[in-house]
Amino acid sequence: MTNKVIIVGAGPCGLLLAHYLLNRSTQYQINIYERRSDPRLVSLDNSRTIPYGLSERGLKALRKIDGLEAAIKAESVKNKGVIVHKENGKTLFLSKRTPTFNTNRTRLVITLLETLTKNYESNQVKINFGCKCTQVDFAAKTLGFEKVREASVEEDREKVNVNYDLLIGTDGAHSVVRKHFLTTESFDFEQKHVRSGYKTVFIPGSNEKAGIDLQRDCLHVWRPYNGIAFGAVPQLDGTFIGLLFFEPDDGNVAGISSKEDAIAFFHKYIPEVGQLISESEAEAFLKRPPSPQLKIRCNRYHYGDSVLIMGDAAHAISSSLGQGCNVAFEDVMLLDSLLDEYSEKWEDALAQFTIKRQPDAYALSELDNNVFPSSKALFTEFILRENFARVMNKLLPNIFKPSLRDLIADSTIPFADILKSYQSWISRVKDSNDRLIRKKHVKIN
Repeated sequence: MTNKVIIVGAGPCGLLLAHYLLNRSTQYQINIYERRSDPRLVSLDNSRTIPYGLSERGLKALRKIDGLEAAIKAESVKNKGVIVHKENGKTLFLSKRTPTFNTNRTRLVITLLETLTKNYESNQVKINFGCKCTQVDFAAKTLGFEKVREASVEEDREKVNVNYDLLIGTDGAHSVVRKHFLTTESFDFEQKHVRSGYKTVFIPGSNEKAGIDLQRDCLHVWRPYNGIAFGAVPQLDGTFIGLLFFEPDDGNVAGISSKEDAIAFFHKYIPEVGQLISESEAEAFLKRPPSPQLKIRCNRYHYGDSVLIMGDAAHAISSSLGQGCNVAFEDVMLLDSLLDEYSEKWEDALAQFTIKRQPDAYALSELDNNVFPSSKALFTEFILRENFARVMNKLLPNIFKPSLRDLIADSTIPFADILKSYQSWISRVKDSNDRLIRKKHVKIN
């Protein structure tokens, strides 16, 4: 019997899920609906993409599909560590036990799309772009979509109604599928806005005249003062995608009102970037709105035997740990293993997905924003602790546990176990970050 599967959201999680289901069986007929346009048919616009770092959690999931890991690595930069830039111009290198592969969302989605359409016929998988999900009916097992391409007036939009046997919501932190869970019994949902937002900036890797040449196989990090951070992520073409994290009441960022202000800000606080940013990019940075960050927690990820939410739709976190995409890929791998364990019985597999995934999702939410301190002094201590843990674990692995950063980024150890192992540090960072916020509020008031 053919199972009609509807996946809402053609991001990395939804596309990898399609790969997995079609790899399992020809019984699945998959339709994917995505609000955005087909990224293969639009010009690459850097301002609309964000960097990703694929670590072992995500790579392990890719490995299950023949050729997929290699295809994605071919579009990525092999990252061997982090370079921390200090105020005095000196740098500190933090190596990685296993490499991370840096790419960006657009490249990753295109690679997943191209391999999916190459490996499977259109009667097995169909991807519908420019379709906004507007109606969900779990009881009737139907969905409503509006085709939003070229439409300027709502009445002109073509409406499509579809039915499903299985519905998977991989439609991100603002999930429409998850929103309908609120109409079901005993569903608890928590949404928090992360205090810090971010803006992207796109820079070359070098400026020969200024003597600046960023090492292209490393992530670069600056922390010029409490509450602000900048990370530059290497890309395949030799450029870097920068992320400026700042709090809403940061006067220095709020005071940027011209491209000259933007360049002056970077020259003062992140001088290497100030030497690399062009006037046109400074202008674009000024016009780019800050991107807010949401954290999502749910007490249930499934409904009956026919609906599931995954990835950011189920457990969105901020970008501070760089694990969102990896965790979403891990979701797909978990579902696949449960379908094996329960012999393709979706009712059992979906219920077990909630049971198995919830402890790690809750632990990840607690780790998020509480691993790296906002305080410069405590961040320095964090670096020292990490280096000490790395050395001692290498010398005496049976006595000293791996560093916190290694456990999160370079292992597949469950997040619940990591949190338990480092609970005292996480609590300390959380208290420190809360104190900084209170101090800022006192100054403002």
